[in-house]
Amino acid sequence: MSRNYKFHNPEGLYFVSFATVFWVDVFVRRLYFDCLVENLNHCVEEKGMEIYAWCIMSSHVHLVFKSTIQKPDELIRDFKSYTSKKLIALIADNTQESRREWLLNSFKKAALTNSNNAKNQFWQQHNNPIELWSNDVIQQKIDYTHNNPVEAGFVESDYEYLYSSARDYCDIKGLVKVIVD
Repeated sequence: MSRNYKFHNPEGLYFVSFATVFWVDVFVRRLYFDCLVENLNHCVEEKGMEIYAWCIMSSHVHLVFKSTIQKPDELIRDFKSYTSKKLIALIADNTQESRREWLLNSFKKAALTNSNNAKNQFWQQHNNPIELWSNDVIQQKIDYTHNNPVEAGFVESDYEYLYSSARDYCDIKGLVKVIVD
C-alpha cells in the first residue's frame, strides 16, 4: 500500500508520530504507559533503536529515532504490532478499567475497515515519518515533542512530564534510554 510519507533512508534520523485508532485516549493509566516505556527500552537494548526524543500522550506517541540494525519502517512496524497486542491484553484483563468494553469495541470496529487486521486494530496505520536533515530541524522536532504535554495543559514545564525525554535534557534521568547530544 502506498503512503505519502515513507522511510527512504534506512540510516536516517526520523521524526514519527503514531496514534491510536479514532484517537482514543488509551494512555491515562500508568499500566498502559509502562507497557510502551518497557517496549521502547527493549527496542533500544535489543533492536538497535537510538532514541533522541520521545513523548507518550493520551492518544499518540512522538519519537525522534534512528535504527541501527533493521530498517526503520520494520522497527516501527514491529514495535506497533507487539505493543498493540500487549496493550489490548492489558485492557482486556484490567478489571479496574471502566472503559474496557468501549475500548475493546473500538479496536474491533477499526479492524473491520482494515483488511490488514483480522480481529483488532490498536494503532492507526500511518506513522508520517519525516527524515531530519539538519540540526535546526532536529532541534525543532525535539522541541515539538517535548512541548506536547505543555500545550495540552498537563504540565507547566516540559521536564515535569514523566513520559517524555524532556527530563533527560534537563539532567533528570528519564524512563527510556535516550541519546542527548
